[in-house]
Amino acid sequence: MRYIVIGAGAVGGTIGGRLHESGHDVVLVARGAHLDALRRDGLRLTTPEGPRTLPVPATGGPEELGLRPGDVLLLAVKTQHSLPLLDRWAARPVAGGGTAGELLPLLCAQNGVENERLALRRFRHVYGVCVWLPSTHLEPGRVVAPGAPLSGILHLGRYPAGRDATARRISADLEASGFGAPVSDDVMRWKYAKLLSNLANALEAVAGPVEGGLRESVAARAAAEGAAVLAAAGIVPAGDEEQRAVRGDRVTPRPIDGETRGGGSSWQSLARGAGDIEADHLNGEIVLLGRLHGVPTPVNEALQRLAGAFAREGRAPGSLPDAALAELAAG
Repeated sequence: MRYIVIGAGAVGGTIGGRLHESGHDVVLVARGAHLDALRRDGLRLTTPEGPRTLPVPATGGPEELGLRPGDVLLLAVKTQHSLPLLDRWAARPVAGGGTAGELLPLLCAQNGVENERLALRRFRHVYGVCVWLPSTHLEPGRVVAPGAPLSGILHLGRYPAGRDATARRISADLEASGFGAPVSDDVMRWKYAKLLSNLANALEAVAGPVEGGLRESVAARAAAEGAAVLAAAGIVPAGDEEQRAVRGDRVTPRPIDGETRGGGSSWQSLARGAGDIEADHLNGEIVLLGRLHGVPTPVNEALQRLAGAFAREGRAPGSLPDAALAELAAG
């Protein structure tokens, strides 16, 4: 199996780098300065074991790569970037006949719950992946993954439900590469649970670390809205105790000399000046379900709106004044 990692940022770079280290055939797909750095210098991956440079092949897209039976496509971009990439890859021919959309498994190693639906319109064989993986990508060609003893836990399973031999083979490869990779018959339960925890991403991005009474109060209200919306929609996510039983202390961020982790994926989007942010598919998913099922979601609406404005206007992460945050909390 050759792993083609579409989006070699924090998550994709860590997964691709770890698979490469354990001897698997990996290709990283990236763009811009990150692609240039990967091609020129290799992937610079730093973990608690130390920094190293990995000569992982890198490409800019499917036009530069011949697909073959046995390839696995692993999508690891933010949801707002998924659609054009799915269209671009699904129609590509596979050696021997057929297209990627007809033949190849596609794994959605992404936050949110929309990617799998988008993918299933274009790919027959779609797998959800619930990503618990602390990592940072702020510089071209470089990824920091401080998790230990495992780099991350990646629940996976067929979408919309089920498991098969392909999922088990991928799980075995991931577990041999420094990850926990439980195969689930209902992977979306885990992804909805992760969605609830990701509702604080926008808050961290605009207002800084979720610490202290004001920020913790806003985060709790966003999570409560999310739980109420999922209940109204008849969606039952994996519970807190179930998550703790699987995770335990298997993925604990460790201090790494010279490295400071500023924030999660949404914070990193603002720090890199990406110009967009995934809040529309995290807080916005709760807003959408709330509108469909008649549940008010004012805090998630406000966080979605603020995060989008920060990204479009190039505002610094964590720069929302406390007075503005207090006004949001009071509303």
